[in-house]
Amino acid sequence: MSLKITPIADRVVVEPTAAETTTASGIIIPDTAKEKPQRGTIVAVGTGKKDEPMTVKSGDTVLYGKYAGTEITIDGKEYLIMRESDIFAII
Repeated sequence: MSLKITPIADRVVVEPTAAETTTASGIIIPDTAKEKPQRGTIVAVGTGKKDEPMTVKSGDTVLYGKYAGTEITIDGKEYLIMRESDIFAII
C-alpha cells in the first residue's frame, strides 16, 4: 500500500481494524456502544531515532492503547499516527 505520507522519526501510521459489530453470542452492538479498536496494521514507518532503530515494519499487526495516536484521514480512509512507544505488542 502506498500512502502520500511519510512519518518522521519514531512515528508510525496504523490502519485500525474495523470495530466489532456483534458479540460472540450474536448480539448486535449499536454504534453508540462500539468500542474504539485497539488493533491495526502498520502501513508506514518512520526512520527511527538516532540511537533507537524501529522494531516494527510495514505490514505488522499491532496492539496499541485505547487513546493512542492522532486520527487522520487520507483519501477518505481513517488512519492513526502514533509513536512507536504507544504500541504494546506485535501480533
